[in-house]
Amino acid sequence: MDKTTWGIVSTANIGRRAMIPALKESEGAEVLAVASRELNKARSFADELNIPKAYGDYQSLLDDPEIQAVYIPLPNHLHKEWTIRAAEAGKHVLCEKPLALNPAECREMIDAAQANGVQLMESFMYRYHPRIRAAREMVHSGSLGQVHTIESAFTFRLDYLDDIRYKPEMGGGALMDVGCYCVNLSRLMAGREPEVVQARAVWASTGVDSALTAILDFGQGLLAHFDCGFNQSKRQRSIIAGLQSFIVLRDVFLPGTEKSNILEVKNGETHKEKFKGIDEYQLIAEDFMRSIHGEAPLYPIEDSIHNMRTIQALLRSARNNGQPVELL
Repeated sequence: MDKTTWGIVSTANIGRRAMIPALKESEGAEVLAVASRELNKARSFADELNIPKAYGDYQSLLDDPEIQAVYIPLPNHLHKEWTIRAAEAGKHVLCEKPLALNPAECREMIDAAQANGVQLMESFMYRYHPRIRAAREMVHSGSLGQVHTIESAFTFRLDYLDDIRYKPEMGGGALMDVGCYCVNLSRLMAGREPEVVQARAVWASTGVDSALTAILDFGQGLLAHFDCGFNQSKRQRSIIAGLQSFIVLRDVFLPGTEKSNILEVKNGETHKEKFKGIDEYQLIAEDFMRSIHGEAPLYPIEDSIHNMRTIQALLRSARNNGQPVELL
């Protein structure tokens, strides 16, 4: 793979902890610059992570002719603006999830990327892990029998109400932050879009959902249900149940780089399929860079529109005391 030069638009912790280390491990990537709204903050971040260039505003990074691709881990309400600006500057964009605040914004971002001949990808990194791909194959091949239930959860404790994830004007809320993974997983495993959704939420004093429980009806006897929240201890899992067996995925979205497994339970017996440790952030970055150089990405960007459509329907239901919302 030819080298891809990267700029990081923000000094967010997800870049420091996950994406930048993953890019540095990839032979196809060179992290060339980072930008912040404060130059001193950008320089400190760059020095810490051995990044050659630091910019005191985002546009200056986009104007750098040496940068081919950008990673955008900005707050949700800024994704649209800076993705479109990056596309107009001729930069390929890997943008953190959720891609935008609503389906219309997703469409605008996709149209801008296509109009400017650049690639756009939403950073749902968990989908690239070999364990998830194997689980999806088990579900879609029929090895579990007809699947009737997809269960998932993603929770953690967040007490600080000044956090951006508690701010409605910034696209906050548990569903947007961690529940979006559960929506994505449900759709990925179902292999189609839900027909009807329902949700109930616990509302924080700031106006966003601090916890939400949802049901997605995919028709043909397939129901998905999940819960997400900021008001519980850390919890990640998925159980996918078919007529013949069910599988359990622990730490389903963030297994880390250690070994992981799929537990399949059939007729009271448990079989464990093991997977070697791997960095799912590196996997998505490498798929993105291959798409820059002409290969089709593993997941089409239009999937982001469908995911956001489901998220918006769930929020409508939750704000209307759990009333069903039809999508099809």
